[in-house]
Amino acid sequence: MTNPLLPRPARTAGRILVWMLLILLVLVAAAVVWLGVRASLAASHLRAAESTARSVAADIDDPATVSERLPAIARETAAARSLTSDPVWAAAEGLPWIGDQLSAVGVVTAALDEVAGTALVPLIDVASDFSLDALRPVDGRFDLTGLTDLKPAAEAGAAEIGRAAEAVDGIDLGGVLPPLAESVADISALLHTVHDGADAVARATALMPRMLGQEGPRNYLVVFQNNAEWRSLGGIVGAMAVIHTDDGAISLSAQGSSSDFTKYTDPVLDIGEELAAITAGKPAQWIQNATQVPEFPLAARVSAEMWARETGTQVDGVLSLDPVALSYLLEATGPVALPSGDVLTGENATQLLLNDVYQRYERPADQDAFFELAAAAVFAALSDGSTDPGALVSGLARAGEEHRLLIWNADEAEQAILDGTTLQGGLPVTDAEQTSFGVYLNDGTGSKMDYYMHVGTDVQWCTGTTGAQEAALLVRLRDDAPADAADLPSYITGGGGFGTPAGVTNTVAYLYLPRGSELVSATATGGGPTPGFSTASDRDHPVLTWATDLRPGEEATALIRVRTPVTDSLLVRATPVIPGTSATLEGACAGLG
Repeated sequence: MTNPLLPRPARTAGRILVWMLLILLVLVAAAVVWLGVRASLAASHLRAAESTARSVAADIDDPATVSERLPAIARETAAARSLTSDPVWAAAEGLPWIGDQLSAVGVVTAALDEVAGTALVPLIDVASDFSLDALRPVDGRFDLTGLTDLKPAAEAGAAEIGRAAEAVDGIDLGGVLPPLAESVADISALLHTVHDGADAVARATALMPRMLGQEGPRNYLVVFQNNAEWRSLGGIVGAMAVIHTDDGAISLSAQGSSSDFTKYTDPVLDIGEELAAITAGKPAQWIQNATQVPEFPLAARVSAEMWARETGTQVDGVLSLDPVALSYLLEATGPVALPSGDVLTGENATQLLLNDVYQRYERPADQDAFFELAAAAVFAALSDGSTDPGALVSGLARAGEEHRLLIWNADEAEQAILDGTTLQGGLPVTDAEQTSFGVYLNDGTGSKMDYYMHVGTDVQWCTGTTGAQEAALLVRLRDDAPADAADLPSYITGGGGFGTPAGVTNTVAYLYLPRGSELVSATATGGGPTPGFSTASDRDHPVLTWATDLRPGEEATALIRVRTPVTDSLLVRATPVIPGTSATLEGACAGLG
């Protein structure tokens, strides 16, 4: 019943207002239903795309199969994108709270559709005509056509996927429900994984043809690091070889040993005053110590210069491998028979090359001869065309991830292709996203006792005494040599030739703290009568030098705490050692125990 006290115009305006509110409520309800239905349908399409993607993952090594199934994935992501990009959805993204959820879903759906419907299509189309057999040499020559054809699609695909990953990373998750935020994080990780793969293909197709001599003959020095005698980058430089490439053809053109080199009175290169002070200048005077430098591009330039002075040959780049990386390659070649009667395999390569050979041969010349024969035999197996290309790629990738395969190109433009990859072997990176320590181990015994050494590391964010955040690094060294280590052959123990008694292992560790960080505390236990550190710096990295002497069964521990801005990731880069002799510790914040 209308209120008779209100004048007629007022009563009419009231009715209009009521009807407008009713209409608005109906529209809002309809919009909510509309958004709910579309969100449900979009989720259904994304689940279907995920299901197909998982089945494709099982056949990822078969580009033809992937090419056949990709359109089905793209259709599902396109349908989901259409459902989450209409005007109603776009308008609702501006609403408080619910808009955060809808915006996150919309960005993720669009990113996935860009990858499945745009970025991967040309790459998969080209890859479907590419066989891993193209990575198998025929009569010592690689066919470079397939790699060249892949390059444009790989570069474009990597760029598109990178943009999609950045879009998802840019989502503000502050107001997003935890389950949705978790899904966004998972998709972000997935996109970065896909981008890393596409980026690796793009870099490989850009660099490999050049290194294989597509644009003219090349010569590459390969240095083999011996992990039984630690150096910052892995081990002492022992055997060496030069690989010649020309229009895809590869050949072993020279071999050598560190024993062929003498000490240079003057440094062959300026390695910088700071690093020269830390290392006593040895890397630029002894080829064996070139890898004492914790930065491979500099170590490579030193090695190349020494090779040029000894042989008169300038090289176009330097590659580094260790026996562990060699064992990964042997998984692809299969067993390799050596002239000595030994059969080198992925299972026995590390023990044979890092310990047995020193037990068997007393004379260094005989050891060098064995290493040269082994290197030549493995190279022959890699170049005769019988290698499993898939296993070879996997082995090289694993070696690269573990910093056992390092590459330096003299051409700066070619070296830049490797920027940001583990293959460059640069110093630890600290930036807005990550904080990194470096633990670089060096033998001071003049021995091969590091075959028996074990190392463990841990890094943690901790609350400091003032309430501020601190980063802690824990390093533990343990000598697991046999109790009668002093009775081992003198070439293994060092025989006391450098001041360390036979059976004792001296280690000099360079602990690179995050660039620009402030040292809070440094404590050491074990490893000698006066454990402690000397301090220095190298290119804005505070550096602690920690020396230890360990007998069989003994261990030493260092705990470092620094003040540095908190980032998403806290990492430690350590010298690659023999598998099974490294471990991840726990409890850096707890202190020494």
